[in-house]
Amino acid sequence: MVERPLILLSNDDGYRARGLAVLRQALLALGDVVVCAPEAEQSASSHGLTLHRPLRLHAHEPGVFSVDGTPADCVYLALFSEGRILSRRPSLVVSGLNHGLNLGDDVHYSGTVAAAREGALRGVAAMALSASPTTDLDAAARVAAALAHAVLDSEAPPRLINVNFPPGDAWPLRVTRPGRRIYADGVVVRKDPRGREYFWLGMPGITHEPLEGSDTEAFDAGIVGVTPLGMQQYAPAEQSQVAALLEQVARLVQTRGREGAPGAPSPQERHADS
Repeated sequence: MVERPLILLSNDDGYRARGLAVLRQALLALGDVVVCAPEAEQSASSHGLTLHRPLRLHAHEPGVFSVDGTPADCVYLALFSEGRILSRRPSLVVSGLNHGLNLGDDVHYSGTVAAAREGALRGVAAMALSASPTTDLDAAARVAAALAHAVLDSEAPPRLINVNFPPGDAWPLRVTRPGRRIYADGVVVRKDPRGREYFWLGMPGITHEPLEGSDTEAFDAGIVGVTPLGMQQYAPAEQSQVAALLEQVARLVQTRGREGAPGAPSPQERHADS
């Protein structure tokens, strides 16, 4: 008898989220699905791991667990808790369906993407799935299940893909790259009843910078963008710039060593280096 694939499902909206429940039902047609998701919403938690307090695991029903931690905590705990959550290594890690988009630079902040990335870092193919507030979640879950099926059937699946569903219930799909999703920066300052200041990060307003082939372009055109994401953050194009900086540091250290104290370069030195 062929063993069914095991799919680990997480998110950053919490284990009670409707997007997760709808996606779980769609994925059950493909294999065994185990949910390990945050106990409460963890949006924009990025790839944080909880290292300075213990984590608590709660079983809610067969195959559904929550953790009082981050999305990355949930996937890490599922993979390494010695059979308490997973009976075997998963074939696929899926994160979503997120209640909101993760386009462009959102991937750096997203708990949804981080849960999938944690699986990918551990050598398991992974998918992060996000939807517009007006997306038909049932339709999105069906497409997501078809993507998961294709990944499970692939001999060389992508390591991590980030998928965003526009509004509606039917869409073409396109391979994309991260775009530019620009938020209005700022801090809202308020005072509590005792006169102490508190702060809300971010301001209303989002724009998409035109970028051909991007996930933001696809979203604006009503297309599901499927973006492969890498694990490396090395920037080889800037290696020569860093080498030039190190040459300047060596000269500064040598000069300041002769003078007996480190410090900022003089205007004459800055002019000589330019």
